[in-house]
Amino acid sequence: MEKTKKKMRKIKILLSLVALVTLVYFGLIRTSASEYQLATALENKSDKVAHIYTPEPLRAIYMTSYVADVKDWREKILKLIDDTELNSLVIDIKDYTGVLVIDRAPDIADYVEELHEHGVYVIGRVSVFQDQKYVKEHPELAVKRKDNGAVWRDRKGIAWLDAGSQKSWDYVVGIARDYYKMGFDEINFDYIRFPSDGDMTNITYTFATSTKPVVMKSFYTYLDRELRSEGIPISADLFGLTTVRSDDMGIGQVLENALAHFDFVAPMVYPSHYPPTFNGWPDPNKVPGEVVKYSMIKATARAAAASSSPYKLRPWLQDFDYGGSYGEKEVRAQIQAVYDSGLTSWMLWDPGVRYTPEALDKNSTSTAIM
Repeated sequence: MEKTKKKMRKIKILLSLVALVTLVYFGLIRTSASEYQLATALENKSDKVAHIYTPEPLRAIYMTSYVADVKDWREKILKLIDDTELNSLVIDIKDYTGVLVIDRAPDIADYVEELHEHGVYVIGRVSVFQDQKYVKEHPELAVKRKDNGAVWRDRKGIAWLDAGSQKSWDYVVGIARDYYKMGFDEINFDYIRFPSDGDMTNITYTFATSTKPVVMKSFYTYLDRELRSEGIPISADLFGLTTVRSDDMGIGQVLENALAHFDFVAPMVYPSHYPPTFNGWPDPNKVPGEVVKYSMIKATARAAAASSSPYKLRPWLQDFDYGGSYGEKEVRAQIQAVYDSGLTSWMLWDPGVRYTPEALDKNSTSTAIM
């Protein structure tokens, strides 16, 4: 029976490839190697993929798509999870370049399956409005310069998609569906905001014609309707200051708007990203635990006032050196601050994917397969 199913899958893939080549030959569509890889991965996994229930508490670390293609490195990360209290892994599906993980790690579906075998909950991170590849392919969807109508870029030279573009919304929803089918247990949306730096006086939007908070709330509503209605867990990354500020800070992010439409909301409460003298602290880097505790207590109170569960809050914590040195003491202080604020779940961020094992409890938690 299993041999017959495998044979049928191969035949279906072959027929799909023949049809695809025919369409490309006659110029009816454009495709890429990654699209075929993704189609193959979905065909191979669709009849046997199993998802893991969202663990409570959730304790995660982040992995880039580059690291996902380095066998030794990803084995090291898996061992760290096995040996500690960690039970979840966040992997880039699409980073700010717009390149999909399957382009960098063609066997990513197999790695997700291996993680599941170890009871690891797998979250796929999608950089939404920072996407250099999609802007290059669809410059008409980009944020534009006022002076000449060219693609606008921030101070790092990064282009942004116009947050009001329905086509870009459809694009990321399609990615979310595909990778959930591949085996990712949750889809995490980052850069769901307007640009915040660069020549902001020379910026114009073609599609985002309402106020920024209204545009972003419309996008959140769209994700809710399209994905949560299908049973796909979704989460949102927000600026850390959204926990303590009620305005949108010029980027469209308001905490209550996100809480209403996502299963989980992850404020990036990295102490290094708070301004000097914040809440009277000359250097927030010197008091990482206090910064996180203050921010998350404020956030939980706002969640309760908005009739939303505080347990939707799942902050990103800092495990990287920026503005100060972050080792065992600093990382553990942030984790304890989450607990002191009445919450249970957290995620650690290090863009270099080199975490501090000493900051982690050695007692592992377990997860359940759906």
